[in-house]
Amino acid sequence: MTRSNGSEDRRTRGSIRVRGNSLQVRVFSGKDPVTGKDVYLTESVKGTDKAAYKAADKVQTRLLAEVDSQRATSSNATFAYAASEWLRVSELEDSTRELYVGYIDRTINPAFGSTPVRKMTTRMLENLYAELRRCRVRCDRKPFVEHKAAGDHDCKEAKCKPHKCSPLSTSAVRQVHSIISGILGAADRWDWIPGNPAKAAKRPKQKQPQPEPPSSAEAARLAEEAFRRDDDWGTLVWFVMTTGVRRGELCALKWSSIDLDEGVVEIRRSYRLRRGVGTEKDTKTHQMRRIALDTETVVLLMEHRDRWRDRLATADVDLTDDMYVFTGIRKADPTAPYSPHAVSSRYKEMADRLGIKTHLHALRHYSATELLTAGTDLRTVAGRLGHGGGGATTLKVYAAWVAASDRKAAELLGSRMPKVTRKPRDKKSAD
Repeated sequence: MTRSNGSEDRRTRGSIRVRGNSLQVRVFSGKDPVTGKDVYLTESVKGTDKAAYKAADKVQTRLLAEVDSQRATSSNATFAYAASEWLRVSELEDSTRELYVGYIDRTINPAFGSTPVRKMTTRMLENLYAELRRCRVRCDRKPFVEHKAAGDHDCKEAKCKPHKCSPLSTSAVRQVHSIISGILGAADRWDWIPGNPAKAAKRPKQKQPQPEPPSSAEAARLAEEAFRRDDDWGTLVWFVMTTGVRRGELCALKWSSIDLDEGVVEIRRSYRLRRGVGTEKDTKTHQMRRIALDTETVVLLMEHRDRWRDRLATADVDLTDDMYVFTGIRKADPTAPYSPHAVSSRYKEMADRLGIKTHLHALRHYSATELLTAGTDLRTVAGRLGHGGGGATTLKVYAAWVAASDRKAAELLGSRMPKVTRKPRDKKSAD
């Protein structure tokens, strides 16, 4: 250990040197595994008197202990580099990867990209979350114009507008936190930093889910209108109502997954359409599930299958198990899945014409809430919906309906209890 005015041999491992009105403590902690450069731990102590040197000696001893116990920082890699390495080694769905890259490019790297990961702190993260909840572009509160085109341009023609602060939603900020936590967690595992500061960072509170399923009367109107338009579309809407499947699962459904004799459908795959390119993938929870079908739904699917057999027979084509159950109206081809966007758009247009404010995913909520209100147990409903956690997700999303179901169960149990004849109280003995 040495005290110097600015030059020291790194083999001495540590030094204390004067920097203005302060003392800077430097301790060599090894080679950076990414850049190959020497890495130093530094800390400042105010003052240059004897007491300051005594305090600096204690700081130096602590930093050397950190190095010796391998808790010291070992990398000067920037956060942007750590993010790119994390994306490179992470196993993510294509849609998830695109989502993460968008957040990193638009929000995270502009804030921390050039910051060394070893300098990331919990307070920095919480400051970012607070700024994003105020303004998604983290403006300095000074007026400016948001230009819609690069370079020299006519703002009026490009429709450039004065900036108005728009906060990032709570769920989006929580997503940003999740990505940052993943990156810093990887840096921690790789020994680039001594710990993950995101673990202690306070995120915005998650709002309680508030599903808004259509009422029974609205559901009846929607189903009736769907069948009025055409039987294929009516069968699709009815199927979603009774099974609660996700949109992608509906579009990926093939005849090989439906056993009409047993009245069971297997949900194995999901279909997604991204930038005009469709792909099949695992379900959201990466698990297959079996859903029992009611008699009416089985009959409707049988009629739906017969219709397609007759249509294909006119072209001397057989209906096979590898064909899709539902297909679009513009391109009625059972070898191609129904576009998820087209399903949502057609359903929304139908609901709007009926004056019902709803969307396709609300039919999933309708299926769940109808089952819970009818007294179906939580695990069964969770299984039909494909929720993980043994019903924890279902309980969180549909807490109000679970409570209503519990009240109904209590009343049912009370009605089945044996009636007890109670003796009238003797007024004198009571006195």
